[in-house]
Amino acid sequence: MLNIELNSPSAPLAVGVYPHARQVGDFLFLSGIGPRERGTDIIPGVNLDDKKNIISYNIEEQCHSVFKNVRTVLEDCNSSWMNLVDVQVFLTNMKDDFASYNKLYKDYFAENRPTRTTIEISSLPTPIAIELKCIALINKKA
Repeated sequence: MLNIELNSPSAPLAVGVYPHARQVGDFLFLSGIGPRERGTDIIPGVNLDDKKNIISYNIEEQCHSVFKNVRTVLEDCNSSWMNLVDVQVFLTNMKDDFASYNKLYKDYFAENRPTRTTIEISSLPTPIAIELKCIALINKKA
């Protein structure tokens, strides 16, 4: 069975030693993807102090950015948004951010509704408030 490591030339680089995705058979398993921009340390919607502590953040800006990054990885790895079958969402502040995130999620997933799990965690490796881990089908070759 096919089992290969894949990386997107357009998505933000991983913050650890892992690929953007792994294709196993007809499935694409994405590593956790956050809202960071490629080639920079910029995180849309996040204001940091000089010690890289979060001063404030906008969950909606982060959601738009993380969804864009997921789409980029999917498309660069021979899949698509419509091929998503499962989404795990990690939030660092469920109480304050769930309603905004859920509203945007509903808009982004109006046509394709994969299974979803939303989990609150205390922190992520970089100063972000949301990360997605996804499973999608690979596009079939014609």
